Amino acid sequence: MAAVRICVCGDDGTGKSSLITSLVKDVFVTTKIQPVLPHVTIPPSIGTPENVTTTIVDTSTLPHDRTELNKEIRKCNVILLVYSDHYSYERVALFWMPHFRSLGVNVPVVLCANKSDTSANTTTDQIVEDEMLPVMAEFKEIDACIRTSAREHHNINEVFFLCQKAVTDPIAPLFDSKESTLKPACVSALQRIFYLCDRDQDGFLNDEEVHDFQIKCFGKPLGEGDLDNIKLAIGKYSPQDVAQGGITQEGFLMLNRIFIEKGRHETVWLILRTFHYTNSLSLHNSFLHPKFDIPPNTSAELSPAGYRFFVDLFLVHDKDSDGGLNNSELTALFAPTPGLPPSWLDSSFPSSTVSNEAGHITLQGWLAQWSMTTFFNPSTTLAYLAFLGFEPSSNNLRSGTTSALKLTKPRKRRKRVPVERNVLLAYILGGSGSGKSSLLDAFLSRPFSSIYHPTIKPRTAVNSVELPGGKQCTLILEELGELEPAVLENESKLSTCDIVVYTYDSSDPDSFSHVLHLRSTYPHLDALPSLYVALKADNDKTTQRSEVQPEEYTATQGMPKPLHVSVTWNSVSEVFVQIAEAAMWPSGAYPKGNEEETDRTHLWIALGAVVAAGAAFVGIWRRMN
Repeated sequence: MAAVRICVCGDDGTGKSSLITSLVKDVFVTTKIQPVLPHVTIPPSIGTPENVTTTIVDTSTLPHDRTELNKEIRKCNVILLVYSDHYSYERVALFWMPHFRSLGVNVPVVLCANKSDTSANTTTDQIVEDEMLPVMAEFKEIDACIRTSAREHHNINEVFFLCQKAVTDPIAPLFDSKESTLKPACVSALQRIFYLCDRDQDGFLNDEEVHDFQIKCFGKPLGEGDLDNIKLAIGKYSPQDVAQGGITQEGFLMLNRIFIEKGRHETVWLILRTFHYTNSLSLHNSFLHPKFDIPPNTSAELSPAGYRFFVDLFLVHDKDSDGGLNNSELTALFAPTPGLPPSWLDSSFPSSTVSNEAGHITLQGWLAQWSMTTFFNPSTTLAYLAFLGFEPSSNNLRSGTTSALKLTKPRKRRKRVPVERNVLLAYILGGSGSGKSSLLDAFLSRPFSSIYHPTIKPRTAVNSVELPGGKQCTLILEELGELEPAVLENESKLSTCDIVVYTYDSSDPDSFSHVLHLRSTYPHLDALPSLYVALKADNDKTTQRSEVQPEEYTATQGMPKPLHVSVTWNSVSEVFVQIAEAAMWPSGAYPKGNEEETDRTHLWIALGAVVAAGAAFVGIWRRMN
């Protein structure tokens, strides 16, 4: 909010100009003042909410000033409506509020009963009950009401402070005055905040969690007895929401409702803004989608902080400690989010990753799934890190959620150096019925099924693989389905791929011909590391009806022979290790005929330096002799 513009409206003689002069001069001006004051601008100060600039506009109700009045009403973002006697009070409901509506403005209105010094026999409680509450019930635009006196300088600062608060801390998005309840969007936001503060996910905010919440939102600890007073205030309305374990979610909502009903809705806004909510109660776009550029030939991965966050998230929600997240545990985990990421639904989660016998995702599968999400859609991971409450370490506060991710070094194709990344993508290509889907099932330790189901939509499987030496990496296997031709023609898609795995059914004589067709149709695939796998090796091997046999073809390419494997063998896991190794150290996975020539420039330079040094040594030795 850059500025607050207050339009002071009301009948002539209600003291509008006197209110403004009393604010500016800090005393009541007894001399005659001009009918309409010029605009007053109050610069940001300590007493101004959100440190905004405030402009106060005086108005006139004379007929020839009506156009200017309407213009100012449309320009303002809060209206201060002043009355001072019974006649001007009646005009609030009969003229002013309908007039505001007729202009189509939708701004908060602060109702001010001025000249309280002239009605000494009437108490403020009477004024509120007899005058203010009925008109507030009729017109929901009225945000607050207050009784003032310019002569006695009573509530002068307060009335303009209320106007500022009506703009910077509006009550309308939070509270339904007619129903006396929190609005659904406010309830949803506060429920998410409760979830994030309930670190142990036991459904209660214990004393330590309440203290942490206080420091995070207000920057100072609770005073002695403050926590007890909070519990007493909640218990007065709903005793069941203050238990031995702490404050329940309903008790937390009740506490914020109490703040609003007591006119302290700026406290609720401070809480909401601490957790990155906008005035429309949505999360800031810059919080959900921070700037995170990925250079060409580079990919995003989870950083150690990101892995640690998702590990902790899994462990705290695995309530039955069975090593898997069942449906109810997953629902509870994703409660502060819009639900499962769309990409997870597209990949038929949790069938895309490792699960236990009951079909519940394991910790290994959970981390692999987030690694894959980060690889394909880092913006999705960043958004869910924000939803789920990731907090950077104290020395990475400015980085925000991006500190949970890291960038890999640029990948250099056809170089004799290992790929420095921990998440690898392999495209699994081959003819129909070659066993690609069964290979993906075996990768996830799913039981073999002899029933053939053709793959229509692309399918992914992700799991961690342990390489020789103990290094762990995440391997993504993707079967392209009917999109295979479109993907193989798409350079940007191919640029993300680390290795192509060509599969064929070693017992089907027509299977390898599809691999040859792919190689001839898409010659640019030579630029990608590749591996050949002969599946269904538990069946009798047959001669392929193709121009060249698989072993001869790989030999002419200068590549290793096809790996013969069956998904029914226990040794099938070695295939995934070899796929990952070939992707990580790709120099041996290229056709040798297309291998780039070795750069010997450095060798000739070194040899020249040795020859020059030798000649110099001989010259010196001859002079000495």
